[in-house]
Amino acid sequence: MRLAVLTSHPIQYNAPWFRELARSTDMTVYFAHKATPQQQAAAGFGTAFEWDVDILTGYAHEFLRNAALDPGTHHFLGCDTPGIGARLREGNFDALLVTGWNLKSYWQGILAAKRRGVPILVRGDSQLETPRAAVTLAVKSIAYPPLLRLFDAALYVGQRNLAYWRRYHYPVQRLFFSPHCVDNFYFASRATQHSRNTLRARLGIANLTPVALFAGKLLAFKRPQDLVSAAAQVRSQGADLNVVFAGSGEQEGQLRAQAQQLGVPAHFIGFQNQSEMPAAYAASDVLVLPSSGEETWGLVANEALACARPIIVTEACGCAPDLAGDGTTGRVVPVKSPNALSAALQHILGAPPAHETIATKIALYSPEAAAAGVKDAALAVLRKDAPQS
Repeated sequence: MRLAVLTSHPIQYNAPWFRELARSTDMTVYFAHKATPQQQAAAGFGTAFEWDVDILTGYAHEFLRNAALDPGTHHFLGCDTPGIGARLREGNFDALLVTGWNLKSYWQGILAAKRRGVPILVRGDSQLETPRAAVTLAVKSIAYPPLLRLFDAALYVGQRNLAYWRRYHYPVQRLFFSPHCVDNFYFASRATQHSRNTLRARLGIANLTPVALFAGKLLAFKRPQDLVSAAAQVRSQGADLNVVFAGSGEQEGQLRAQAQQLGVPAHFIGFQNQSEMPAAYAASDVLVLPSSGEETWGLVANEALACARPIIVTEACGCAPDLAGDGTTGRVVPVKSPNALSAALQHILGAPPAHETIATKIALYSPEAAAAGVKDAALAVLRKDAPQS
């Protein structure tokens, strides 16, 4: 089977399942855009950077010429790749996988594949809880059911994403599970006791002091201030809880002032590239993701679980029902509720889940499982097993 993958730009989270899929599939990935370090900063990371791990080896790939006047992934016209049609023709591909439909490039690929009679798969993480205006929801309720049936099969990354497809009446027989994932082995093998001790020593945190970690961009929708408020409540109950912020962004100044006012020991270690993140998880005792509904998943939760750390996420996070909903690996709390977050912190710190329990959960969300879902979907549409209406 020859599979073409059309995606916006290199993303560190996609590389592991791209590599896994390439092990059993003749696959080529086409990138519509190559982000500059400055564009990474503008996307909310707060600093210009290049990923310090290789996210381009292990699978065939090509950067398409982006003809956009304002190149970028932040708007529909920012990825304009008229050459994708020729690539599909020259490659004689059996199927095309797109990772969304929010860019012009995706539609160029979709239309080119339709003209050639090439089946189209799609994989994304849209969820119904993402805030939308009432008029937008009304239009989608009418337009999306026929629009989404342009795809011959859809890959859903988790329960919320599945509910999204079901809401728009997409045929269940054409849905395949391809979970959101990270390179579990990479994180697990680097989240060592040594890395824990080293980072804690650098930050001046004693070995037995409990630490709650926030990992991600310090943006308003991620609500990092709720963790500071909850930590203050936990400390008022006698626990010497410290907070570590691994990330940078517009909220940093406000968070520093809040932590100082509430007497919460807060350590700001700035943006951490991929090779540095396992140590941040190792140094912590629990990851907290207090985001609002704009958090379509929250892959830092996968990273934390891969490092054998429990998680606390809000019910608005896309990953909540999958990674923490059953209570075995963490807790789910309401959005904007420092009181509930404080109670969850006290529970997790007092009775953390066993590492074996966490390992069992995160094994279900692996690059192998993600790649298997894509392969199953492609084979199904090629066999005409997926009903077309």
